[in-house]
Amino acid sequence: MDSVSPTVVDFHTHCFPDELAPRAMSKLAAAANIPFFSDGTTAGLKRSMDQAGIDVSVVLSIATKAEQVTNVNTWTARIQESRLIAFGSLHPDTADWQQEVNRMVSLRIRGVKFHPDYQDFYVDDPRMFEIYDGLVRAGLIILFHAGLDAAYEPPFRCTPPRLARVVDAFPSGKFVAAHLGGYKHWDEVEEHLVGRNLYFDTSFSLGHMEAAQWRRICENHGFDKILFGTDSPWADQTEQLDLLRAQRLPAGAFSQVTCANAVRLLGLDPGRPADQLTG
Repeated sequence: MDSVSPTVVDFHTHCFPDELAPRAMSKLAAAANIPFFSDGTTAGLKRSMDQAGIDVSVVLSIATKAEQVTNVNTWTARIQESRLIAFGSLHPDTADWQQEVNRMVSLRIRGVKFHPDYQDFYVDDPRMFEIYDGLVRAGLIILFHAGLDAAYEPPFRCTPPRLARVVDAFPSGKFVAAHLGGYKHWDEVEEHLVGRNLYFDTSFSLGHMEAAQWRRICENHGFDKILFGTDSPWADQTEQLDLLRAQRLPAGAFSQVTCANAVRLLGLDPGRPADQLTG
């Protein structure tokens, strides 16, 4: 396996098993009324990465039912390779969640994504705190869909005030809030999340909000806690990277956002293949 020293990491992408991708893409695109820019397969993602000049993508999956968790995480482990780092999934109703956390660690899965709207729980639901504690103790990254989701009606289940309660409860946690802290909830992001101990990814923020607010959130939160993300296949990776370049970030900030922060958070050794993580 070739060694990859990444210069651009996309921290927020999605894929599906080849046999499920056509149906999943059609269903999700219709539900959210959004287009897609690749076919939802790992091969399609890598073609998009090649066109955009992206070296490594983090692939995020969601188990919408507790009985899907084992299969989702097995597939997640299978697609890991030098250019794809796949996060696993847990569901709030997973009875043996600690066993599954242990299995993810053994499979070298480095993080978990939660989508509180898809999975029907509020991010600060007290029953979730034991699960978060187990994930934090295992050293896993916890990434949340945050803010509005176009496929759902309010109330949304991961708002900035609710997420702030979770982050504050776990000072040593490695948290990421997608969509610059909360899609379409950016005033609340500034009030409740900026400056707290978590990362924001840039997916569905560039081109979706006022440029001045985007810049202000990033500067006040710190470019060392911002991760480039696209939400591919729901956004074009080339276009999103061009939008980031157009922001003309301060010296050093572009490389932080596109690479250094992700390398640090993921525990990547740039001199080794991307699937051989430290820790």
